[in-house]
Amino acid sequence: MIRILKCGEVADEDILARAIPTADVGSVVAEIIADVRKNGDAALKKYAEKFDGARLETLTVTPAEIEAAMAQVTPEFIGILEKAAGNIRAFHSRQVRNGFIINDEPGVVIGQKIIPMDRAGIYVPGGTAAYPSTVLMDLIPAKIAGVREIIMTTPPRRDGSIDPAILAAARVAGADRIFKSGGAQAIAALAYGTESVPRVDKIVGPGNAFVAEAKKQVFGAVSIDMIAGPSEILVIADGRTNPRWCAADLLSQAEHDTMASAVLITDSMALAQAVQAEIERQLPKLERSEIARAAIENNGKIIVADTLAKAVEIANAIAPEHLELCVDAPFDYLDGIRHAGSVFLGRHCPEALGDYFAGPNHTLPTGGTARFSSPLSVDDFVKKSQYIYYTRDALRKAAPDVAGFARQEGLTGHARSVLSRTEEKQ
Repeated sequence: MIRILKCGEVADEDILARAIPTADVGSVVAEIIADVRKNGDAALKKYAEKFDGARLETLTVTPAEIEAAMAQVTPEFIGILEKAAGNIRAFHSRQVRNGFIINDEPGVVIGQKIIPMDRAGIYVPGGTAAYPSTVLMDLIPAKIAGVREIIMTTPPRRDGSIDPAILAAARVAGADRIFKSGGAQAIAALAYGTESVPRVDKIVGPGNAFVAEAKKQVFGAVSIDMIAGPSEILVIADGRTNPRWCAADLLSQAEHDTMASAVLITDSMALAQAVQAEIERQLPKLERSEIARAAIENNGKIIVADTLAKAVEIANAIAPEHLELCVDAPFDYLDGIRHAGSVFLGRHCPEALGDYFAGPNHTLPTGGTARFSSPLSVDDFVKKSQYIYYTRDALRKAAPDVAGFARQEGLTGHARSVLSRTEEKQ
């Protein structure tokens, strides 16, 4: 049963505690990465058989496989994918940045240009569930950013196929190439390249502990979006909120993983007790009830605060991945939320709406990293270059200041490189 904690009656450490994955997979992942770097495709096929039970002749998903997948998916689901993709495109298109030029001083031009990455790698988890939503959320921002080539990897099923919904989403979102590989081995392939899988500039997408560790280890050779941890939801609710809705929202994240975190903060003990009972009523009805039960009992909690202002203060300290404000006038509280991956406003905005359909991204900072990290966006798939142009006269004007700065740092060669241009005849 989910715990109820009353502020002032328990230690702050208990209020703010969150489950931290403890699996030490670093050495195993390092071995896998080294194997893929040395043996390429052969290593990927070996691990596909070992971990996925699939004996692969080729790692590449063919156009025929994609067409077959499209035929297996219902027209209704294709329609849903297209509606969701439209919403995601509409939101992320507003994130596009433009370069700028400044030429306020005679003879001086400075500026910045925005450059899409040449190649991005999208990792889509498999295993216990298939996530076509992740395909849309990770691919579409890359497409909008103008990435030249988008490579997707995802684990194969035992028969060597990919879930049709995954391939349908990839078609809708616009993947350029798709490969049958999962886990740490897929991350290694994207980071360093194999005979089939090209090396990318950035890897994005969630995964299990092995995927997270692999992303951590290859960072530097390639850029990554974030180290994603278990899913989290924090609901702030007042006493007028329907306890059935609160319980359903908490369980919607608990069913992801036994390490998922589901937290309710309320100013009503009556609501806390009603939600506690409602969770017990709803749990047995879930298909993934065992997973959700473990998450609720290990990592779930209901915190009773004196006021909603205190609830917001606690939420900022926790910095959750998803934050629901199930209160009257939710926009009144929005400015007070400083640390959250994505905020869901009002009683009719469940977190699942953002997972699939509304448009904002669902690849979000976890584990408290919302204190300094942002949701996946178009910005993740571009880089900036800056440029400087000075005429001779403009340099002559700036040279004494530049040389003075250089001498202050003891770098007389820097000073000489500037002054030499002002002393010589052109």
